[in-house]
Amino acid sequence: MSDETLNLTLRVWRQDNSDSEGEFRDYKLSGVSTHMSFLEMLDVLNEQLIEAGEMPVAFDHDCREGICGMCSLMINGQAHGPDNATTTCQLHMRRFQDGDTIVIEPWRAAAFPVLRDLVVDRSAFDRIIQSGGYVSTNTGNAPDGNAIPIPGKVQEVAMDAAACIGCGACVAACKNASAMLFVSAKVSQLAVLPQGHAERTGRVLNMVAQMDEEGFGHCTNTSECEAACPAEISVSNIARLNREYVRATLVNRD
Repeated sequence: MSDETLNLTLRVWRQDNSDSEGEFRDYKLSGVSTHMSFLEMLDVLNEQLIEAGEMPVAFDHDCREGICGMCSLMINGQAHGPDNATTTCQLHMRRFQDGDTIVIEPWRAAAFPVLRDLVVDRSAFDRIIQSGGYVSTNTGNAPDGNAIPIPGKVQEVAMDAAACIGCGACVAACKNASAMLFVSAKVSQLAVLPQGHAERTGRVLNMVAQMDEEGFGHCTNTSECEAACPAEISVSNIARLNREYVRATLVNRD
């Protein structure tokens, strides 16, 4: 396979901190290999900036294997870029054309304040999980894996929901900055399993309350969250979350 190169204009959001005003700045980058990942391309940009005595662009990353959800970027107005079911770190430069201008900016949501450049504070997700995303277990030896028989279809529903990597693309893509897809995935993966039933009622009430407290918007069922999700989490989980919430409200009223 030939190693083609690209000459690009990168329009990158630069912001010193949460209290400062940000702006887009243009950078020229030449000789970008089409075999590079998007983050490798940003590494090359930062090397160029450092050599010129400028501050490198801050961006989140960790595993670079599409697993951790850290690489949260809006690329030409799309969460994680143009590929479906793909994280930014797994996006490759062959998806772009020579001479392209690529607009790169952070997630845009009140609940995800910008810390610097392309890095946002997503600790709101952590607080939602802490409010109810756990199950009770007895101390001592681990129980046998087959101690509680669970039908295959139930396992599949739980595992599909558990695939959520908490990247926040659903929030960034939603016109209301809603976190319903994330919260519904975390509620669903435990609500359908018998191990999660001990906290079933309190979990959904607490997680939804925390979601609202963090300042996320309301869901209006446009399904843009599902389209942007790199793990392809289904909006059917939002319907399950709504059912769980109504059930918990009625049970808690008794």
